[in-house]
Amino acid sequence: MALSEQEIVRRQKLEQLRSLGINPYPANEVFVDSNSKKIKSNFEEGKKVSLAGRLMSRRIQGKASFAELQDSEGKIQVYFNRDEICPGEDKSLYNDVYKKLLDIGDFIHLEGELFKTQVGEMTVKVKDFKLISKALKPLPLPKKDKEGNEYDGFTDPEQRYRQRYADLAVNPNVKDIFMKRTKLFSAMRNFFNEKGYMEVETPVLQPIPGGAAAKPFITHHNALDIPLYLRIANELYLKRLIVGGFDGVYEFSKNFRNEGMDRTHNPEFTAMEIYVAYKDYNWMMKFTEELLENCAIAVNGTTKATFKEHNIDFKAPYKRISMTDAIKEFTEFDITGKSEDALRQACLEMDIEVDDTMGKGKLIDEIFGEKCEPNFIQPTFITDYPKEMSPLCKTHRENPELTERFELMVCGKEIANAYSELNDPIDQRERFEEQLKLSKKGDEEATEFIDYDFLRALEYGMPPTSGLGIGMDRLIMFLTNNPSIQEVLFFPQMKPERKKVELSGEEKAIMELLKTSDVLELNGAKTQSGLSNKKWDKALKGLRAKELATVDKTEDGLFVKKI
Repeated sequence: MALSEQEIVRRQKLEQLRSLGINPYPANEVFVDSNSKKIKSNFEEGKKVSLAGRLMSRRIQGKASFAELQDSEGKIQVYFNRDEICPGEDKSLYNDVYKKLLDIGDFIHLEGELFKTQVGEMTVKVKDFKLISKALKPLPLPKKDKEGNEYDGFTDPEQRYRQRYADLAVNPNVKDIFMKRTKLFSAMRNFFNEKGYMEVETPVLQPIPGGAAAKPFITHHNALDIPLYLRIANELYLKRLIVGGFDGVYEFSKNFRNEGMDRTHNPEFTAMEIYVAYKDYNWMMKFTEELLENCAIAVNGTTKATFKEHNIDFKAPYKRISMTDAIKEFTEFDITGKSEDALRQACLEMDIEVDDTMGKGKLIDEIFGEKCEPNFIQPTFITDYPKEMSPLCKTHRENPELTERFELMVCGKEIANAYSELNDPIDQRERFEEQLKLSKKGDEEATEFIDYDFLRALEYGMPPTSGLGIGMDRLIMFLTNNPSIQEVLFFPQMKPERKKVELSGEEKAIMELLKTSDVLELNGAKTQSGLSNKKWDKALKGLRAKELATVDKTEDGLFVKKI
C-alpha cells in the first residue's frame, strides 16, 4: 500500500532520530509517578512529577511551546521552554528533536514541576523529556476552524470499529463506554461473591452444542479426529456442577453463534449465567431486581438510564405479566389450549409470517415478538411460557401447559431469561426428543442434539434449582445509551476490509445516503442525491463496478443496496 506524504515524512524523521543516536523505541522501563487525573485532583505548585503519554497538540512560539499530553486518565497541558530543557549551549534537544522530529501522536516521557499559567490552567513545566515511541501514522484527529469549532472528526462507524485503537485515542467518550462496561462486570461479580456463589469456568470447545437452540461454529480436533463446536451456551455444564454439590455457580462466558449480524447481534457475545440450588423462578425474579438495581447504580450512580427516546428506571420492583395475558392484552387473542392449527390461523389473521416448520411454541413466540415485545419499555418480567417454548424448564406447578420461566424485557428487548430448572430426567429426555422431532421437521430454532451425558447427570439427582442468564452486551447498551452492539464491543466482527478505492463526488454522494440505511428505494434516493439522471446513472454504474452497491428488483420496485 502506498504511503501518504505524512507517513513518508515521519519515516524520514525516524531515520534522523536514529542518526542522532536516539532509539525511537527504547526497551527500558519508564518511571512514572503521576498522571493527568492525580495532578488535577491534588495540585501542588512546584511539585516535581514524572509522567508519560501521547503528544496530542502543540503551539510552538520560538523558544517556548505549550503542548497537550494525553495519558490513560485524560489530558494535561505541558510547557516546553528551550532554556529550561537545554540549560547549556547545546539546544538540539529542543530545537531539533522537539521542534522538528516529534509529531502529534508520539509517546513521550517527561519530568517537570507543576505551575499555573496566568489564566490559571494547571500545567507541567518540562525539565527533561524523552521520546519512547514514534508514531508513523498520523492520528485521525478532528480539525478546527477559526472559531474553534471541530469538523472532519473520526466519526465513520465502520472505520471506528475497524480501527478501535485510533477511535479510543481520539474520541474520549468511547473509552468511557468501556470503563462502564468493566464497572458492570465488577459490580455483578461482587454481588454474586458477597452472596457466596462461586465463579467457575466451563468448556468453550464442546462435543455437543447444548443449552440453547442456535447454529454453532464447527471445528475439528485432529488428535481425537472428532468434530467440536464452539460454545453456544454454558447452561448444561453449570447444571452438572449443581448435581456435583455446589449451591451456587456463575460464569461470564464467551458464546458463539453462526448466525446473522446486525445492530443488536454479534456472532461472538458475552453472557452471564448463574444457577442457585433450592430456589425457584419467583425467588430469581426478586434476585434479578436486586442485582440490576445494584448494577445500574454502580455504572451510572443512579437507577435511571436513557436509551434512545426512552427514560428507563431499574429501581425494583418490576412489573410482572404472564405471556398469555400479554398476548391477550395486545391482540385480544387467548392462546390458552389452542392447537397448532388454531395458532397458525391466528398468525395469518394478524399478518404474521409463518411457515410449515413452526410448531406451537414457535407460533406463540412469533405472536408475542411481533405484537407484544415493543410495548414493554420499563423493565418487565414476562412469565409462565408455554411448555413448547422451554425444553429445559420445569412444568408450571399449577398449569401443566406452562413452564416456570420468565424473561426480563427492557425497551422491547430481552435482557434476561430465567427458569425453575427442569430436574426430572425422564421429562427432560422426552422434551429433548420432542425438540429433535421439530428439528427434523425443519424448525431451525429447535435443538438437533440430545446431550445424553447431561441426562445421565440428572439421573444422579439435581436439587430444585433456578437459573438466570443475562446478555451482558445488551445490558451495557441500555446503561450507556448505545443502540448498536458494535459500540460496546472493543473489536466487533466486521466484513472483510475492502481495499480503498477512489470515488467520484457523485459516487460519494450516493454512499453518504447509504450510510443512513443499507437499502434505499431507488427513485427516492436519486431525488435525495440531487444528481441529474445522467450523473446518477454513471455514479451508480461506477459503484456497482467497484462492488460497493447493487440494485435489487423486488415486487415493491427498485432498491439501491449497500454491499
